[in-house]
Amino acid sequence: MNAVTRPDARPDLYRPGVGLVFASTWRVGTPERQRAAVDAIAKAWESRDWPDLGLLSYSVYIGTDGDTLLHYSQWTGEEAYQEFFRTLRDERNAEIDAAVPGIVRVGIHRYAPPFRSAVLSEQSAASVPGAVALVDVEFDGPDSGRQRAWVDAVSAAIDDDATGTRPARGGIAAHFHLSTDGTRVLEYAEWESEQAHVEWLAEDAPLSDAWERVRHFPGLVGSRVRRYTPALSLHAGG
Repeated sequence: MNAVTRPDARPDLYRPGVGLVFASTWRVGTPERQRAAVDAIAKAWESRDWPDLGLLSYSVYIGTDGDTLLHYSQWTGEEAYQEFFRTLRDERNAEIDAAVPGIVRVGIHRYAPPFRSAVLSEQSAASVPGAVALVDVEFDGPDSGRQRAWVDAVSAAIDDDATGTRPARGGIAAHFHLSTDGTRVLEYAEWESEQAHVEWLAEDAPLSDAWERVRHFPGLVGSRVRRYTPALSLHAGG
């Protein structure tokens, strides 16, 4: 089977059979190198048979910072990823690195499939996402109950926004992934555009008590927001 590109450049987050999600970041330096790296990834993957080892999809997003690429892949489980890592990854990466030298691979984390999703705006719920705001949250130690409690707190704050003074105009949906080691949550939030998310963050309305609880959540040691635009999404095809 060959790799097939999804026309909307986005994965199906609730695809059946997904047991594990990997999210990783590459730093490439400039917008021109971001685009060149995406083109090199597409060439390296589409010119080879799909690695039929339990990889269900592989998607790439371009950071609006002009530097980073986000990689989001769906697997049947850890064993499938390890077999790909051992036998097939290096050949593809070598071709990509030859086309775009100097890529820095800065981190990879394992997550379960989405634990929960929340609608950000009923008015935008059917819109096609033009941007993804990724919120990467880290706690001071493993605690699966705390991961779920943080998602509960964010969901409550989103509900407050819908009826309060900070409606998420242009927001579509937020999807929450819990890391398998119990220390992180990845919020994958879809927006109509990058500008819609920028404007929502810049709202001068005061934060609700619910958002203050999220900001000062016990054990929270880090929270980073980055915005991306969908660039490439591959899956197995005939």
